Amino acid sequence: MIYPFMTLEDDTEITHTEMQPDGRVKVYVETPDAKDCFHSMVCYLPDYQIEDVKGYTDEEVEKYKNFIRKAAHLIIEFSQEGGFNNATAV
Repeated sequence: MIYPFMTLEDDTEITHTEMQPDGRVKVYVETPDAKDCFHSMVCYLPDYQIEDVKGYTDEEVEKYKNFIRKAAHLIIEFSQEGGFNNATAV
């Protein structure tokens, strides 16, 4: 299952999976792009392993990795509770 986490002001979408049996959570980052359609990357928590980077510069990858690092405690919590909507009873 993929859960929405946040949409940033530049329309970047951050989503995540439920926590896997091995304790990992897959975080997807995707930004619309007029030329390439979308830029995207995957970050695995809790070890911040980055994979499948498409279209982002090294600086952008670091920017999103730092963002994920700051929000990791929430993403991990929500991944165990059925996403943001279930965790907050919205």
